[in-house]
Amino acid sequence: MKTLYSLLFVLLLTTGSATGQSLLKPYILGLETTGPVPEIKSKIEAGLQSQGLKLLGQYQPGDDMSRWIFVIGSSELEAAVQKTGGLSAFASAMKIGITSEGGKTLVSYTNPFYWANAYFQKDYSKVTAHITAFNKQIEGVMKASGTFAGTPFGSENGISGQDLQRYHYMMGMPYFEDTVELGSFESFTAAVAKIDASAKKGTPGVKLVYKVSVPGKELCLYGFALGGPNGEAKFLPIIDKGNPKHTAFLPYEVLVIGKEVHMLHGRYRIALSFPDLTMGTFSKIMSTPGDIEDMLEQLVK
Repeated sequence: MKTLYSLLFVLLLTTGSATGQSLLKPYILGLETTGPVPEIKSKIEAGLQSQGLKLLGQYQPGDDMSRWIFVIGSSELEAAVQKTGGLSAFASAMKIGITSEGGKTLVSYTNPFYWANAYFQKDYSKVTAHITAFNKQIEGVMKASGTFAGTPFGSENGISGQDLQRYHYMMGMPYFEDTVELGSFESFTAAVAKIDASAKKGTPGVKLVYKVSVPGKELCLYGFALGGPNGEAKFLPIIDKGNPKHTAFLPYEVLVIGKEVHMLHGRYRIALSFPDLTMGTFSKIMSTPGDIEDMLEQLVK
């Protein structure tokens, strides 16, 4: 009987892991190699193509020579967002981070199960199959590029899917739905046109990295690099001190949803990306959420 209970316990753990319902961490270490960054980048791009994934954009965050980010889209992510709509469109893109650390090249990516629970919330069960399929694709990219590690990181203990669906850093801090409305327009088309025009013209401290629209929905997600004195080069060294680095945390998103333009509140978005952030460290970037809002608000003026 003891053996039977042990087997049942192992089965429950395995099932939870397979569906992404065990304790989750925000990032997965996919590869750890001594290969040069340009070679790894080429392998990843080839892997994305072989897995049917879309390279939406790429850039070097914070002018940090040791980092590089790929932003990726997928028909599976697209289908998931089409099912639920609304703010879940923040899940329309996932990221791969390449970081030179300690003489090695580390390739990590946003854990699909972690971010999907946070962004789809109570609708997560409706899209689990799509997220699982996407997870298989991104693992395929890693396996095609080297020896797959598959090590979760970014939170010492991890967070359950249920807690992620109602995540906030602490009492009084914003939840997922407590977004910042940057602007409102006469129509979805007008809102998108304004942001496109601002990105093309050039906005101080803000540079377009990617844009992805959700077919059949008035939803368009943008990702912007944040430069200038209050941008990534300022806050990354303060909050991203652990190893492996949370490079795939960026870029920062802006979502056009119907006639409105929204961003996730910095005190939610940063905390979700760095769930073990101490209050002491958080206090050092107290102005950052407001700084990000000020930079992104320029896009709608």
